[in-house]
Parts: sequence; C-alpha cells; structure tokens
Amino acid sequence: MTADSQRFIEIGQRIQGLREACDVTREEMAEELEVSVETYTAWEETGADVPISAIYHMAQQFGVEFNDILNGTSSKLNTYQIVRAGQGKEVPRNPRYHYEDLAWRYVDKIMQPLLVTIDPTEKPHKPQAHDGQEFNYVLEGTLVLTWGDQQFKLEPGDSVFFNPTIMHCQSALGDKPAVFVCVIAE
Repeated sequence: MTADSQRFIEIGQRIQGLREACDVTREEMAEELEVSVETYTAWEETGADVPISAIYHMAQQFGVEFNDILNGTSSKLNTYQIVRAGQGKEVPRNPRYHYEDLAWRYVDKIMQPLLVTIDPTEKPHKPQAHDGQEFNYVLEGTLVLTWGDQQFKLEPGDSVFFNPTIMHCQSALGDKPAVFVCVIAE
C-alpha cells in the first residue's frame, strides 16, 4: 500500500467516524451531498476521489474544520459541547449533530487546571475573549456561562468545552458560590 492510498483510507475513516458520531446514516449523507449511496460508500471505504467541495460541506455539517477531515488535526474549536452530569451526552449547536473528541483536540500548550470560585454577590465579570480552547467542570453551585449571545446553565457535574475566542464570561446563579475547574489550551 502506498502512502497516498493509506492517507485516503484515513480520510475515509475520519468521514465515517464523524458521520457515525453525528448519528447520520450513509443514505442521509449521500442525499445531503446529492450523490448516490454507492458513491458515498466508496468515499468512506477508500477515501479516494472525494471532491474538495464534498469535504468542505461535510466539515460544515459535522461541525469540524476542513483540516480535521483531511489531516486529522486542528487547533480551533468552532462550536461547543455540553456534557450533563451522569448522562455523558453531548448537546451541540445543532441538535441533529453530535461531535467526537476530534473537534476538541487540545494542541500546543495546556494550562494547569484552575479552581475558580465566583460569588453571586460579586460584580459580574466583563465578557472577554482569548485564544485557545476552554473546558469548565462545575463542582458546586450553579454556573452560568455566557458565550456570545447564548447562555448555558450548568449544575454540579456538568461540563462544557467551548471556543473562548468568542466573548464570554461566567457568573453564579442563586445565592451560593459557583465553584468550577477551568482548563485552557492555548
């Protein structure tokens, strides 16, 4: 097997993995891309002859970057993932699509975990943005993550991955402090 054919097979495997993680059938994806099921199946099995336009469209559908499918690497998170305590279930931007860890691969530098306490009586923090990827895991209280124009209420045991280049801030809800672990990969 040549290096090129191996690379194509890996592309097909990534496409299949993302499709399965998003709970989409081959038939649905073929219809979305306006190709026959046989053509789409060949793309997954061999990775060969997949048009650039189809890879771009799949990257948008699966919520990952174009390079994630081509090379299996990316340093940018373009969505968010919430995991509710005890459920292990993703709640992505679009309820139809679920995302694999591929979309949240930490690269380069990872900060040491920070233990953060936010008192509900404190003046709210101003929204900020920074490079990298951020992970919050709630230990106590209720944390409200404001991310762009969206708000997420997180209870103890809930976690969230998100792209912190979008303006965001955290606050406590109720009368108890919110305690959470914060990890940032730059």
